[in-house]
Amino acid sequence: MPGVRSEFPSPELRRVRTALPSASSKVASARSKLAERAKSPANSKARGPDDHEKRGKSGRGENGRLIPSGRRRNSPPPPPPVSPDGGRMRCSWITANSDPLYVAFHDEEWGVPVHDNRTLFELLTLSQALAELTWPAILSKREEFREMFDGFNFASVSEFTEKKINLLRSNGSMLLSEQKIRAVATNAKQMQKVVQEFGSFSNYCWSFVNHKPITNCFRYARQVPTKTPKAEAVSKDLMRRGFQCVGPTTIYSFMQVAGIVNDHLSCCFRFKACSQHKASENNVGAEPALPESLSSPSSEDSDIRGV
Repeated sequence: MPGVRSEFPSPELRRVRTALPSASSKVASARSKLAERAKSPANSKARGPDDHEKRGKSGRGENGRLIPSGRRRNSPPPPPPVSPDGGRMRCSWITANSDPLYVAFHDEEWGVPVHDNRTLFELLTLSQALAELTWPAILSKREEFREMFDGFNFASVSEFTEKKINLLRSNGSMLLSEQKIRAVATNAKQMQKVVQEFGSFSNYCWSFVNHKPITNCFRYARQVPTKTPKAEAVSKDLMRRGFQCVGPTTIYSFMQVAGIVNDHLSCCFRFKACSQHKASENNVGAEPALPESLSSPSSEDSDIRGV
């Protein structure tokens, strides 16, 4: 009615009133953001290394903004694996899950120069077994191997009869095949002939490297070969003499374990120890002259000598 004031506001007034709270909330939000930005320098200084590491890996800061590549901090490289017992570094094929016998074998025997005839015969036989078994499996049955072959007395093994071989085949079938058992008996006979010719099996084996271990300096396991020209030369001469199951791969394994070759990785704590190890000379006697083709080092072998 004219002259009477309406109790309800007009639509224009309602729009103004409803707009006012919205504007005030935006101002309050803007002020709070400014306050947070003012505090951010202090917060960034207080960030720990974990925050910087996360930002460096993702390329983004805490607020999700991209950081230019020039400002990213690269995370430090992970530390090398350390063994749990005193922080010793070993060859990479020895892990925290390796069998303790295998670890002890690596630490105490593998790569240590050997000159004892009986031990060399044992290591040659065990290296032949690698064609059928792994080192951990061989080491776990080492005493059974010694019992089978009379403590690796090659003079005794050379006298094995057919009956004895058949008995070993039936009792030790889980260890070696018949072919390998017969090869061990044959090799023992041929080893006696080598001893008669060279004074000891040690003299014969070490003559191929001029009685000095070949020390390689490999950094990675993938660099370690399975055979070399030197191993092929030894293998060829052994087969010429009547030895059996002595291929280049088997012979190189034998050279590694007997310390004729030091293939511990350069990061391994045994690398330097085996390089400086003084082999026992108890069984080394007068060394008969060798054919020039055997005693002179091949030029091909210079490639596998690390130092």
